[in-house]
Amino acid sequence: MSAVADFYHRVIVEPGKQPLFLLLVAFVGTFLFIRLSVRMIRAGVSWWPGNVAAGGTHIHHVVFGIIFMCVAGVGAFTPAAGRSPWWDLLGALFGAGIALVLDEFALVLHLQDVYWSEEGRVSVDAVALGVAVTGLLVLGSLPFGVNGLDDSQSAALWDYVASLILNILLVVITFLKGKLRLGTIGLLVPFLALIGAIRLARPNSPWARWRYHSGSHKAARADSRAIRHDQRWIHRKDRISDLIAGRPDSG
Repeated sequence: MSAVADFYHRVIVEPGKQPLFLLLVAFVGTFLFIRLSVRMIRAGVSWWPGNVAAGGTHIHHVVFGIIFMCVAGVGAFTPAAGRSPWWDLLGALFGAGIALVLDEFALVLHLQDVYWSEEGRVSVDAVALGVAVTGLLVLGSLPFGVNGLDDSQSAALWDYVASLILNILLVVITFLKGKLRLGTIGLLVPFLALIGAIRLARPNSPWARWRYHSGSHKAARADSRAIRHDQRWIHRKDRISDLIAGRPDSG
């Protein structure tokens, strides 16, 4: 136990990552709890508290998430925010808010309640991406490698700026190729952005519409690769999503 405590202090506390780590823990914990809650409500478990309503209006948990994020965000700029334990508590509160908002990301995106529809799967994708990005930040990655330059390296500033511009360009190309998840992770891991920029675009992406003419060899290859990818991975991803978050309604 002492070894675990020493490791935590050396890797999390000393570098000042504890608020971010608590944000991640609250993020994951809140998402798992809220998914358990909505599944219990959906299953009609009698002893589990029901939906929150006010004046006959169903209040989605995204509302509470927005409130949590607002409170934590404003609190982060108060004089006490930079001191423990307030900074840790604000981080955890913000993480809980992120989970509640992203869990209903599909509702916000479509402006209708698609929580238990196929469109609702995008909420789980948003949460998974958010956890991945936050986890990489905890591990020490920063967008575009900004942690790779310190004050003693000012002479290499232009080399850094050049690599920064290149990484931004690769991320933008990856996004244009329809690979949003890979591009987002590529913000923190430039090598993944390079892979996304090199590989073929998704068939319906802006890049494909601009550069892959209908009936061309590249368009055919993009369609074929997308079909193989979806057959190989989409079903597996959906099974994991259903296990964690519940199966969408059929039809």
